[in-house]
Amino acid sequence: QVQLVESGGGSVQPGGSLQLSCATSIDSDTMITNCMAWFRQAPGKQREAVATLRNADMTTYTRHVDSVTGRFTISIDNAKNTLYLQMDNLKPEDAATYYCAAGPPSRPCPLEPSKYNSWGSGTQVAVSS
Repeated sequence: QVQLVESGGGSVQPGGSLQLSCATSIDSDTMITNCMAWFRQAPGKQREAVATLRNADMTTYTRHVDSVTGRFTISIDNAKNTLYLQMDNLKPEDAATYYCAAGPPSRPCPLEPSKYNSWGSGTQVAVSS
């Protein structure tokens, strides 16, 4: 059973920054090939993808959805089995519960939540003045 534990959420003003972390129990070799992703879900809305990451051929491939491109960055530390999401220039519409997810290898990594089989319990991000 894969365990994913998110941390780093909090409350910030618009324009602020947060870094989310996702500690995983996935071994480094598997984490290298899995699709890893961050999703978010605001109250009353569907869960949506924020960014995905996969490693292949000694290259890290990342994808960020349009609404966060240029502001959010997904990254991974394989040695620490930890996934990160650096969030800069936060906007009120970024407020949500953020979830870390892991799924089987895919090319590219999917954006549909149903394609991921392991989830963390989420960390809350609030953005308001």
